[in-house]
Amino acid sequence: MSDITPRPRRRPLWTLFIAPVLLLIAAIGWSAFWFYAASQVGVKADAWRAREAKSGRVYDCGRRSVAGFPFRLEVRCDDVTVSLLSQTAGRPPQAPVTAKLGEILAVAQIYDPKLVIAEFTAPAKIYEQGAPQPSYLVNWSKGRSSVVGLPATPQRGDLVFDDPAIDRLEGSVQVPFASAKHVELHARIARGSPSDHPEIESVVEINQGSIKGVHPLLAQPFDADVRAMVSGLKDLSPKPWPERFREIQAAGGHIEILQSRIQQGDVIAVAAGKLGLSANGRLDGELQMTVAGIEKVIPALGIDKMLDQGVPQATLDRVAPGVKTQDINNLFGALDRAIPGLGKVVKQNANVGIAAGVNALGTEAQLEGRKARTFPLRFVDGAVFLGPLKVGDIPPLF
Repeated sequence: MSDITPRPRRRPLWTLFIAPVLLLIAAIGWSAFWFYAASQVGVKADAWRAREAKSGRVYDCGRRSVAGFPFRLEVRCDDVTVSLLSQTAGRPPQAPVTAKLGEILAVAQIYDPKLVIAEFTAPAKIYEQGAPQPSYLVNWSKGRSSVVGLPATPQRGDLVFDDPAIDRLEGSVQVPFASAKHVELHARIARGSPSDHPEIESVVEINQGSIKGVHPLLAQPFDADVRAMVSGLKDLSPKPWPERFREIQAAGGHIEILQSRIQQGDVIAVAAGKLGLSANGRLDGELQMTVAGIEKVIPALGIDKMLDQGVPQATLDRVAPGVKTQDINNLFGALDRAIPGLGKVVKQNANVGIAAGVNALGTEAQLEGRKARTFPLRFVDGAVFLGPLKVGDIPPLF
């Protein structure tokens, strides 16, 4: 019997091309999808710009380009101009605040277009009320943001700057105004939805911040960490901020400080409470504050200098409303006539007495292992009171 070995069957040659052809089809399909998505960037960007313009925020891009093939969309905008209209109480629409910066680069993965990450290139020049020359110059070493849900239904936003610095421009001279080592701002919808009574949770973190020319307490470097909840919004439809604050006031909404901690040198303060808005658009409410090192805060209020210089009435109205300059000057004069030099001694020890008075208002507490005092920080139609002392005014929000 002879052996018969069957001849092996040959595979058709065309089967060898199946995988490459499928890969080619997939590549063509993906490329077509990417170029279609890239072509929609301008459409989506224009829709977003139109939406923001209704909120009083006008964005212009001198030159726009799209790159990132095959897996990303990189949108680069050069010669950026941002104009803010009606974002501040009392600011007329015809007097916008304008910021100009060199470049914004926004990046989104093609498979997750709802997450947009952007980087900002410094510096930025800020022009007030349509002025021909910039009023402020803003610099930073790194600026970036991320937004989830653009453009129609934002769900979360984050903004981070390293080494931000704001200088006021007085002619050709740059005067430092504010700076920090690191700043973060985070916001998300904690309850509700963008179209139905959203409640916004926000977090602000400042490392080594300093603000000059506003109040002595803010001039020295400080760290701050504040978490707050904003309620009273109807929705997130386009509208200027003053209109949103008016909406919050009408709905009885509030800004709840859930947690805050501020440290400046040896002084540490924590606070929590609720702040509403008065009919005048000013803050109303009370925060329970615990402070370690309160005795170092009182001199920064300038009480000793006020007394030594005769207490100008405008300054006295700020820290002790209702007390007249003449009353205090007459008192010091009478003390000096009775016992020469007594008025000066009283002035020199005024801060000690005021610190003791503030301490007497609160209760003893412990804060991070240190002795502290707990007392209310009151906001009355924008006026800020530390015990009986008026320490500041907050401008209206609408």
